[in-house]
Amino acid sequence: MKTKKKKDTQIPKVILYTVKITQFFSVGLVTKLASKIFTTPIKHKKPNRELMMDQNTKQEIVFVPKINKEIVVYHYGNSSKKILLVHGWSGRGTQLVKFADELLNLGYSTISFDAPAHGKSGTKTTLMPEFIASILELEKLYGPFEAAIGHSLGGMALLNSVKQGLQLKKLVVIGSGDKVEDILDDYVKKLGLKPIVANKMSELFEKRFGEPMENYAAHLAAKQVTIPTLVIHDENDYEVPIYCGKNIHKHLPNSEMLITQRLGHRKILGDINVINKVLDFINS
Repeated sequence: MKTKKKKDTQIPKVILYTVKITQFFSVGLVTKLASKIFTTPIKHKKPNRELMMDQNTKQEIVFVPKINKEIVVYHYGNSSKKILLVHGWSGRGTQLVKFADELLNLGYSTISFDAPAHGKSGTKTTLMPEFIASILELEKLYGPFEAAIGHSLGGMALLNSVKQGLQLKKLVVIGSGDKVEDILDDYVKKLGLKPIVANKMSELFEKRFGEPMENYAAHLAAKQVTIPTLVIHDENDYEVPIYCGKNIHKHLPNSEMLITQRLGHRKILGDINVINKVLDFINS
């Protein structure tokens, strides 16, 4: 597991060198550079396990007026009972394929999407408010949804979407982060930058969106999420610590929590016990 931990938190040396050199000359410049890197997801090659879903979905480009961006939407199956799937940072609309396949077998259909700057969607940068705007636009176009499943940032975005009016019967969040402040602090620490850079980044984001980024903390949104919610987190998740999931669960009025072991942040999405638990939860 130590090797996995190192892999999960590794940042390319060229980035580390660049930001440290920039910081030496200007805190303002390094703040802008760090913010650019922070908001630019990595587009990974689609793994073979997702190819079948990619080939068997109806895909369309949807314009999201609130953010003036287009996203690619995946329609999987034809049932009127729809489940919304939301990937995490640097993910794709087909990333929750294992859940999607089993949901189809149970008579559901799924709708997922490549968030802005992810997968086949355009633009290069994004942030959680754009995930939320995309989710709420999809509800207008294709809702209502029976339930939603979100991984990592997708879980945070769904909690905030419900807070903002998304209507669901059930919600599942897997490996979700919690406090935006903690995410920024950890990011700046990994870059080897001064703590003040995190504060400066927060100020930039607040100026862009017109409100404190900490308003998007998952545990704050959780207080207003009254629908039955299943929180799943692995105790060996080295990207998003398990205390995030526990704090979200603590603040949800109507929730249960499943804690797994040795699955980490991504392997959890393919675990048969996790999938069966989610299916039972949604179907009950």
